[in-house]
Amino acid sequence: MQQTIKIATRKSPLALWQAEHVKAQLEKYHTHLSVELVKMTTKGDQILNSPLSKIGGKGLFIKELEVGMLEGKADIAVHSMKDVPYEIPKDFELGAILKRENPFDAFVSNNFESINDLPQGAKVGTCSMRRIVQLKAIRPDLEILDLRGNVNTRLQKLDKGEFDGIILACAGLIRLGFEDRIKQQIPAEQSLPAVGQGAVGIEIRENDPMILDLIKPLIDKQTTYRVSAERAMNARLEGGCSVPIAGYSTIDGAQITLTGLVGNVDSGVILKHQVSGSVDAAEALGVQLADTLIEMGAREILK
Repeated sequence: MQQTIKIATRKSPLALWQAEHVKAQLEKYHTHLSVELVKMTTKGDQILNSPLSKIGGKGLFIKELEVGMLEGKADIAVHSMKDVPYEIPKDFELGAILKRENPFDAFVSNNFESINDLPQGAKVGTCSMRRIVQLKAIRPDLEILDLRGNVNTRLQKLDKGEFDGIILACAGLIRLGFEDRIKQQIPAEQSLPAVGQGAVGIEIRENDPMILDLIKPLIDKQTTYRVSAERAMNARLEGGCSVPIAGYSTIDGAQITLTGLVGNVDSGVILKHQVSGSVDAAEALGVQLADTLIEMGAREILK
């Protein structure tokens, strides 16, 4: 018997790519399934003249999708995990985290090969507090300017000559077929990625065993451990978008290593620490790392 499932998604090219990807995976695993996309506009898509940190953070990209699910217009919502707040609202849960794409930041420029190649005082576009504080640490001379909009819009602004370079996520560029625009994959030592960067998640209504069963084959275990550790750290720090927080983990065998960072854009202070342990204790390690950062002074910065 044919069954239909509806995916709530934003209308940006990257959000649509992610939703199409989930649709293709679901239809691959369930031949009886028909998947439809329900395209929605969120507040985060509408307000493009202010940095997210000033207008309410990344949760602005998912609220309307959740309302759509509650109203029965959609069964699941597909998100970039870096846009999902650490606190999932009541009535919802994270049903699946898919295999992670390249999690690093990308330096994109038409005239320069790397951040180090930029001339003194060059103009660089980003509105991520996390990227700004780390960029300032390696190149305090740069002029950092606000850059909002979807990936295509940001690339257009660069091509018009508004910036000497811009910082984007490698994952988004790869998924949209712009991999050749990446001049430099910025190493984690220079720009530690955002919590969950490069991973796609599926949000569902709470206690929905039928949907959970359908999306189960899409779960990537390693990515789930890694993103769970990063999100546990973020939750303990109560980190939103208005404070530079980064968290990135790697897995080697049964061992997970998590690096966390909290920064202050104004003072340039950066606190950084790393922990390792068993993948089974991924979330506990995230909490442990956050507690260490708090002991190092993170709470004062987060205030």
